[in-house]
Amino acid sequence: MADKAPHILIVEAPYYVDMSAELARGAVAELDAQGATYDRLEVFGVFELAGAISMANAGANVGAQPYDGYIALGVVIRGETTHYDYVCNESARGLQDLAVREQLAIGYGVVTAENADQAWARASVSKKNKGKDAAAACLGMVALRRRFGLSK
Repeated sequence: MADKAPHILIVEAPYYVDMSAELARGAVAELDAQGATYDRLEVFGVFELAGAISMANAGANVGAQPYDGYIALGVVIRGETTHYDYVCNESARGLQDLAVREQLAIGYGVVTAENADQAWARASVSKKNKGKDAAAACLGMVALRRRFGLSK
């Protein structure tokens, strides 16, 4: 199993379409560079990322395609209300709780920013490239799952 290329599910929340596409571009480039295979799935928003990953993992337990790891991608930009705080905090908590409870390899690629310029700086493959970072984190956690005998 250790020699098998990791198969990853990229779950994307394309609320900010261009920025989300840039995150995905960075993630896909890293997965390709590391020889991983992947599928892509879109959900409405960042808040739905953990639920979609949980469903995909549960589906693997009843015969659906199993994934070695997951990459959560999306962008949240602060607005005029406290909605930003709830979405950022609860989506991060949901993904972290899922990773710990189910021992899942999840790369966190959700950009949270005060404004569009900050978000672009983090999403851009020519700048901070957080999509690449999320893919690298996911693959690192896949390797840990394999090391500890937790792969499906």
